[in-house]
Amino acid sequence: MKKLINDPSRVVDESVEGFGLAHADLVAVHTDPIFVSRAGGARQGKVGLVSGGGSGHEPLHAGFVGLGMLDAAVPGAMFTSPTPDAIAPATVAANGGAGVLHIVKNYTGDVLNFETAAELADADGIEVRSVIVNDDVAVEDSLYTAGRRGVAGTVAVEKIAGAAAERGDDLAAVTAIAERVNANVRSMGVALSACTVPHAGVPSFELTEAEIEIGIGIHGEPGRRRIPMAPADEITEMLTTPVIEDLGIGGSDQVLLLVNGMGGTPLSELYVVYRTARRILEGRGATVARSLVGNYVTSLEMQGCSVTVLRLDDELTTLWDAPVHTAALRW
Repeated sequence: MKKLINDPSRVVDESVEGFGLAHADLVAVHTDPIFVSRAGGARQGKVGLVSGGGSGHEPLHAGFVGLGMLDAAVPGAMFTSPTPDAIAPATVAANGGAGVLHIVKNYTGDVLNFETAAELADADGIEVRSVIVNDDVAVEDSLYTAGRRGVAGTVAVEKIAGAAAERGDDLAAVTAIAERVNANVRSMGVALSACTVPHAGVPSFELTEAEIEIGIGIHGEPGRRRIPMAPADEITEMLTTPVIEDLGIGGSDQVLLLVNGMGGTPLSELYVVYRTARRILEGRGATVARSLVGNYVTSLEMQGCSVTVLRLDDELTTLWDAPVHTAALRW
């Protein structure tokens, strides 16, 4: 294992410290317990958005703290859910008096710990609602979750709900927008290689040089099937077609197409995947109205990618286009 780390047990602490130093104009880092909030604190009268999860998926979630997206993010240990004692103060920090929305990827530990933190916040007089993101079409009931996993579609939920909060929507309206995005977004991923969690020191699963895993989870959970390595167009077809069919995309649909890297795949290869995924969508009659290509929900240094499709309407498109200024996403 070769990694630019010091002590494996200190990777998250040192990484978050460096992130805070690099983006001090955008975020404030809190260390005991560890969470990241917007620089300058919560905006009064605005619904606060909080998300979080195990580290190793950067820039998710801390990279999306800032104008137009999250108000706070809670990084857990590598591939490990954050604890309620960190989520609760992050919720307080995000509260501007209009309530707080928790955006939670559908992993059992995340769901339970965010629920506990919401109960603690409620006891402090903060109204909290939650949206569970479960966009992965690959498998139901994996190692980490009951039901579908939350993966790269989380970026769309955080961006669009964040824009709704920024324009002044109340908590019920922001929650409804987040739920609408989740209902209309689907993803599926592939791994060409495994990743190595620092404290483990060995790959999280085994793939030979001739194999790939279709439908992989962002923690290395098994996918739909393991197959021989294939050309990019064939792999992209295996990812994109189930997403389209699950959403029922066709005819007059306008969509956002996100090709997300898992951390170890060059951008040049992600654009090869995007090219084919777009062609497949357009072949079904859909219009790709918005696009995003890059590393947004990663799995350490895993080679691979995921394809995410969000069915858009006029309001969701307007909210996607609304200004955003975070470390990892800005326009």
